[in-house]
Amino acid sequence: MSTNNSGAKVGAPARPTQRPASATKPAAARPGLVKPAPKGKVRRARLQVSRLDPWSVLKMAFLLSVALGIITVVAAIVLWGVLDLTGVFDRVNSLLQDFQGSEGGKVDIKSFASLGLVASYAVILAVVNVVLLTALSMLAAVLYNISATLVGGIGVTLTDD
Repeated sequence: MSTNNSGAKVGAPARPTQRPASATKPAAARPGLVKPAPKGKVRRARLQVSRLDPWSVLKMAFLLSVALGIITVVAAIVLWGVLDLTGVFDRVNSLLQDFQGSEGGKVDIKSFASLGLVASYAVILAVVNVVLLTALSMLAAVLYNISATLVGGIGVTLTDD
């Protein structure tokens, strides 16, 4: 066999440049090649949580308690703002003035519960909660590990729906 100028062999069978139409169809469109999965029983696995890693519990508890602390601070500020906008502080001031009568001095609730003071107390409460919740959750993980060695842990059933 000889070759022409393009390098193809003369007399050799030509190779098709495109696939046949049946080969380009997706497998799902071709009849009889792919069968749908049968609807079987739901698989279930019974497992036991025999150990909790204290370090991972510490990290998760810290993150969740920080989120709870942020929620606490924001909720305290929003609650103070709502009470101020609805005039609750003014009503409490007038109620206290009525109780004291004309002899009492002017009472201002906002001086005792200003926004800055409320926010400060909320931040202090949030920091204390972060420390306590993190420490208590790690202690709970250690206690769970000790008790799980005695009784085997908590049973969990997982299903494949």
